[in-house]
Amino acid sequence: MTDLSPAADTLSEITTELFAVNGALLRAGDALSGRFGLTSARWQVLGLLAEGPQSAAHLARERGLRRQAAQQTVVKLVEDGLVSTAPNPADRRAPLVSLTAKGADALARLEPAERRWLEHLAAALDPDDLKATRRLLRGLRAVLADELPLSVTDGPGAAGVTGPA
Repeated sequence: MTDLSPAADTLSEITTELFAVNGALLRAGDALSGRFGLTSARWQVLGLLAEGPQSAAHLARERGLRRQAAQQTVVKLVEDGLVSTAPNPADRRAPLVSLTAKGADALARLEPAERRWLEHLAAALDPDDLKATRRLLRGLRAVLADELPLSVTDGPGAAGVTGPA
């Protein structure tokens, strides 16, 4: 990209790295969780449900998934007996998804391997860098959550992406 401020240029490089890291995490997560009959997507959903029942829409928002993808994952987890659904008193159209005993057991069996993997990765990284990265990503997530939808202008002389005036 051209004509970006130094901060925006750095953010562009960071987003490129985030996409690459996300792909690497999904591949590694599939390899790790596959030994326990899961995929990264299923593992992500089960991990959130360990905190308590959630709607598919909430699962999608928390994990940055499309709602349809989260719903498809929930359907597969129900078929496998790892989660169940129940009526949601707050929204009749959005049932609550909960871990079953089988789902909780799958997470418990995966947890020691996850801990070893995380310790291995963390040992290769500077603890202060990890903390700074966590702050940065939380801040970026907050800015994105508060951002109004952007409009893309396409025409001669257009500046590109514009935010609210």
